[in-house]
Amino acid sequence: MLEKQLTGHRVDRSICAWFWEQAISLGDSFKQQPVIASPTHYIFQVFRDGITFLGCTQVEMPPLMAIEFLCRVANVLNDYFGALNEDIIKDNFVIVYELLDEMIDNGFPLTTEPSILREMITPPNMVDKALSIVTGSSSNVSDTLPGAAASCVPWRTAEPKYSNNEVYVDLVEEMDAIINRDGGLVKCEIYGEVQVNSRISGFPDLTLSFTNPSILNDVRFHPCVRFRPWESHQILSFVPPDGQFKLMSYRVRKLKSTPIYVKPQLTSDGGICRVSVLAGIRNDPGKTIDSVTVQFQLPPFILSADLTSNHGTVNILAKQTCIWSIGRIPKDKTPSLSGTLVIETGLERLHVFPTFQVGFRIMGVALSGLQIDKLDLKTVPYRFYKGFRALTRAGEFEVRS
Repeated sequence: MLEKQLTGHRVDRSICAWFWEQAISLGDSFKQQPVIASPTHYIFQVFRDGITFLGCTQVEMPPLMAIEFLCRVANVLNDYFGALNEDIIKDNFVIVYELLDEMIDNGFPLTTEPSILREMITPPNMVDKALSIVTGSSSNVSDTLPGAAASCVPWRTAEPKYSNNEVYVDLVEEMDAIINRDGGLVKCEIYGEVQVNSRISGFPDLTLSFTNPSILNDVRFHPCVRFRPWESHQILSFVPPDGQFKLMSYRVRKLKSTPIYVKPQLTSDGGICRVSVLAGIRNDPGKTIDSVTVQFQLPPFILSADLTSNHGTVNILAKQTCIWSIGRIPKDKTPSLSGTLVIETGLERLHVFPTFQVGFRIMGVALSGLQIDKLDLKTVPYRFYKGFRALTRAGEFEVRS
């Protein structure tokens, strides 16, 4: 457990003991509650990659502020270290403390922009770790305050300069779908992000517009976006941070179809379960569908499995997880998986049926139908290069059997 007291009033660590007792006794239902009222405190929790981030207060406050700050902390740590798990936190606990010192002041969020924090606190690397071992100094904090820390646009470093000015915009989408055992589409929606990599000198002012912004729901913007132009004309007007960042996220609901289909069929009798799974293209998006995988969990009462496929590879991993790696779906045949499962003695039929998790990737297309219209640069006289890409991959794509 890593603890940081951020105000003059010290919070007793016993609140964490109470939290874990409740988490163990109530299970997953407790972890799904973002705000929890304990006998003495209000507790806010965010769960990321096996790590729980907790914040607590004894007075009422806007809960979204606390939850958003905890999400910012998780995002910054993931940005600094490239990943987030218990071992990484232990190996870099000094930097974690330094980041928390800069991100919050006396209980109030202060500096949460990754670009500014990188100027204040150097991200870890092998050279710095070697020097800290030799010299005994472990501080990565800069001696000077970044100029952007007191700017009206704190997300942008002060006057960056590039020989080639360029902006790249990526539409990255994930398709979440649920298909019932009869092949009917229960749910199909897209969660998407507009990711920007900006390398422009000076102080640019950009505008980005879409051809069909009316399809977007639950939009969420980076702080650099001016809300009024979007509210009136659905145009993104912003001064971008330097480097890569997420400009906005969105959802597109009630899609009518999926790009691929997976048809499982399981029949059991006499202690043997016969498995047959077909996969193929349902609606051709016009681009190559690759990295196709089908994964499912074997029921706990299965003694052995003999599964083969006419395309790709089939592997049964630990905890009885079966992964069928198809890759790219061929045009000359339909990929199929077939085989038998041996049920333990005393059971004649299969009573618990697995759910199939489907994965895929499509480069060059956004299945939501969202299209970028144009990207313009204001306030800077020189020309710049701009590029657009799209990627759609499977999110929580489930097929029930």
